[in-house]
Amino acid sequence: MSRKIRVGVIFGGRSAEHEVSLQSARNVISALNPERFEVALIGIDKAGKWHPYESGHYLDNADDPSRISLPASDTSLALVPGEESHGLIDIRECKGLPPVDVVFPVLHGTYGEDGTIQGLLKMANIPFVGAGVLGSAVGMDKDVTKRLLRDAGLPIGKFITVRTADAISYADAVARVGAPFFVKPANAGSSVGVHKVADESQFAERLADAFRFDTKVLIEEFIAGREIECAVLGNEDPIASVPGEIIPTHEWYSYEAKYLDAEGARLSIPAELDEETSGRIRTLAVETFKTLSCEGMARVDFFLRPNGEALINEINTIPGFTKISMYPKLWGASGIPYGELIERLIDLAIERHERESKLRTTF
Repeated sequence: MSRKIRVGVIFGGRSAEHEVSLQSARNVISALNPERFEVALIGIDKAGKWHPYESGHYLDNADDPSRISLPASDTSLALVPGEESHGLIDIRECKGLPPVDVVFPVLHGTYGEDGTIQGLLKMANIPFVGAGVLGSAVGMDKDVTKRLLRDAGLPIGKFITVRTADAISYADAVARVGAPFFVKPANAGSSVGVHKVADESQFAERLADAFRFDTKVLIEEFIAGREIECAVLGNEDPIASVPGEIIPTHEWYSYEAKYLDAEGARLSIPAELDEETSGRIRTLAVETFKTLSCEGMARVDFFLRPNGEALINEINTIPGFTKISMYPKLWGASGIPYGELIERLIDLAIERHERESKLRTTF
């Protein structure tokens, strides 16, 4: 019998999406096939410290999305690049831990989805699930994402990029993107810091709140249409799932609607689309994935106008894996159940690492 693959699942993180990560990690961990995989649990607290956990107790208040948290721990880890141990060191005991064969970063938002941890894992020569450094960084920054998609001739909505030193008035914004519009941090997800601005009285306060989460904020046109999402899976030859539709019961698909209110949205999977529209969205999803140098997995979000025009909203390179998340549900409807999906993602990570390890690093 071959040795089990040791998977390091990293979750939590120094991010506004810390709690969402914990919810996602719980599902990924429970879906790992124990006959094929051995799991090493690594939680990153809100201060950025790494801690090892046992499978019997790695979450407090696991069933309450509003109170879920990492248990307190007096043991800390460090990741030090090194071939033999793959660098996991118990700081208190000053000793190496058993090496992991591959890492599944279930980290959303900053310091997890933006290329930072991907660079650390690459330096440590550890295979990891999902996009690499470039794809992660590009996909996280909505401003750069939109610029690259625009230059590739792919359809996007109107947007303005505003930095902390910039001055922009409500009238300026309306003149360029129309009203109402949305403000959102350029480098955040899960609708954190995102607000709809319906009139001038809301503008300054909601723009300031978006700037609490990033130094760069997007002002985007409000697009009246259906919210369609499509999952992508693969490395060099990616495939797209059937599209699904988010039908919010709130005014729009906010953080509360996504993660705190079980009735916050209705999911229609597959989406009720004609064959031509469904095929066009799947093609656009794969083109977006390739344009942004993504690998492994991503979810591409669209707005579908009543006239049939599909506009790319954004990409999520570490999509949610909570029990209500679209990415695994879309693949389930496409014939790939949750457990098999997790296995495929791990296999893709190892495959990429083996391919890249053959590249020369000396001349």
